[in-house]
Amino acid sequence: MIFLKLIFTNLLRHRIRSLISIAGIAFSVAAMLTIVTILQGAVGMFSGILSSDSEIIVFERNVSDLFFSNVPADAVAEIASWPIVQHADPVLFGIVSSSDHPIITCFGITPSDARLRKATWLTGDSANFAKHSDDVVLGERAAEFLHATLGNFVAIGHGTFHVIGIVKTANGFEDGGVFMPLSSAQSFFHKEGSSSVITIKLHDKKDAAEFKSMVKAKFPTLIGLEDEEFTRSYSQFKILKATAWAVGGCGLLLGGLGVANTMIMSVFTRIREIAILRVSGFSNLQIAGMIFGESALVSVLGAVSGLLIGSAFLFTLKLVPALHGYVDVTIQAVVVLIVIVLALLTGVAGALYPAIYAMRIRAVEALRFE
Repeated sequence: MIFLKLIFTNLLRHRIRSLISIAGIAFSVAAMLTIVTILQGAVGMFSGILSSDSEIIVFERNVSDLFFSNVPADAVAEIASWPIVQHADPVLFGIVSSSDHPIITCFGITPSDARLRKATWLTGDSANFAKHSDDVVLGERAAEFLHATLGNFVAIGHGTFHVIGIVKTANGFEDGGVFMPLSSAQSFFHKEGSSSVITIKLHDKKDAAEFKSMVKAKFPTLIGLEDEEFTRSYSQFKILKATAWAVGGCGLLLGGLGVANTMIMSVFTRIREIAILRVSGFSNLQIAGMIFGESALVSVLGAVSGLLIGSAFLFTLKLVPALHGYVDVTIQAVVVLIVIVLALLTGVAGALYPAIYAMRIRAVEALRFE
């Protein structure tokens, strides 16, 4: 009890300094939680685009981005004819622009694509899709910023297109996108006879390994990956995740420096007190334990505060209408656990030097310290 009382007493003696250290850890934890959660949500939503009613993605091998992938039409036709394949949907991804919105995602799809089947049609009829080359379907968000309604003609890039439907989707990228007939998108993006990916649904998931082997043997330039495999291995996803953890780690490092500064100043201002504790029978381990205890308490309070701040910020983002569908703010338990552990390790690291310094204090010399 005396040991714990000393820890609380020492922190309360320098309230402002302790609060600043707690705030440093708190904002670092909040930043890490927010950034990692948002970017992982973005990765999840982009993965959702690719896994719409499918289990396997086929794309060009060794491409850095799916926008650069080219899957020939003859490959689509042959793969779709394989007995183990239930359906194969070619999709062409592209970036287009309008006068008021510089970046719009375009999806070149076939009329049977799950994206339109599963979407909620606010206006228009899915049966009319792809009847004319200049027809497009807009996501609800895209219709808003393009100020378009059913029957309007909208300027997108270097072309003008007829809006034959507006749909609402759960995925923000799709809800802010433009759906073109595949042949029209191929002509628009000068990729005649090719698509970016093929999304595959098998009759039986157990045939996934056989399917991937067939793709490798028949089309050496293509690769087939199951949805989870793709999410783990896609280079852009790896970069986003690494960036999120790196930015969050830098924030925690700064918070750790704040803790180290607090602990160092605490030790320097209590040299005579530490000497008295040594004379009273406190061992080196007890002195170090006191310093680490103070640091751990600061880290715990900061981590808890940071989780509350980060959760509140993410909840606020979810309520912003402009971000609806674009930001998945589901907080994963594993992320929370990692953030807490990193915060505690940061606090321990920050207390390492002050604890070593405190253990080296000699009682006789310290009692003469002014």
